[in-house]
Amino acid sequence: QVQLLESGGGSVQSGGSLRLSCVTSAYTYSPYCMGWFRQRPGKAREGVALIHSDGSKMFANSVKGRFSVSQDNAKRTLYLQMNSLKPEDTAMYYCAYQPGCDVFRLSAPDFPTWGQGTQVTVSS
Repeated sequence: QVQLLESGGGSVQSGGSLRLSCVTSAYTYSPYCMGWFRQRPGKAREGVALIHSDGSKMFANSVKGRFSVSQDNAKRTLYLQMNSLKPEDTAMYYCAYQPGCDVFRLSAPDFPTWGQGTQVTVSS
């Protein structure tokens, strides 16, 4: 069972940047998807960014042009680079893993494995 551990959250001012990291406990064999999701208080968990083991990527409209996703397979680490942060980006951010990745979409129920989350707070 792969375990995920996020880090890199924190508090920044509007317009600032943060880079989140997600380390997997074991090597993930292709094909797979890894994603970043976020959850704001009182809101449903929403997809932010997705990356397939073949290199394909997908972003939520709200973060396109501001966020990027990448992975370093040697370090078993997934990254989310967040630039031009806005107060509405404030949320708990989670990484998630889906072996096989039968359907490439930003859908939380598709992902069976989750990290514990890291808080991002953006002040105006």
